[in-house]
Amino acid sequence: MLTELEKKILLFIGDYLRNHDGQSPKLSEIGEGCGIKSVGTVHRYVTSIKDKGFLEKARSGWRTLRSPNELPYKGVIAAGRPIEAVEQDETIDLTTLLIQPDCFLLKIKGESMINSGILDGDLVVIKPSNTASNGQIVVALVDNEEASLKEFQTIDGGKKIKLIPHNDQMKAQIYAAERLQIQGILLGVVRTYDR
Repeated sequence: MLTELEKKILLFIGDYLRNHDGQSPKLSEIGEGCGIKSVGTVHRYVTSIKDKGFLEKARSGWRTLRSPNELPYKGVIAAGRPIEAVEQDETIDLTTLLIQPDCFLLKIKGESMINSGILDGDLVVIKPSNTASNGQIVVALVDNEEASLKEFQTIDGGKKIKLIPHNDQMKAQIYAAERLQIQGILLGVVRTYDR
């Protein structure tokens, strides 16, 4: 597992890679971005992250760091009318795209969110939070017993909370605000077809 500082460094590197066309930051830039004064200390942490399998070097030199969780991005494909096939030559780092500090996964059981493409057996990436805005999909704990993934909406000036399923066959549930605790906000959905 990564330490908190290693997570911070990994997130900084991921952001830098996205903002600089895949070129990784210098060790001094990592230190400056993460509040570490010693380049030697940065080197030690980056080496540790690499040894744990979260980073790799494409070739020699520190400016060639990349995530082993990158997949080639080849372009856009139609799910409706056919479009021109234009191949891209980029990569997308799934780690920095889906993983932020303290995020966790939950496995979906049920069909209450199928209209949003969240299916039984999917994994959802959740960012911990005890607050939410109207329209966000949240993990809601009701009466400290039952947790559910639903759209969040306040009503009656915040005195009540409406949990809205995204399934035409199901109805929204309304609870007194004090009965409900928000535990996280949906960041992404992970689905594999070879289950």
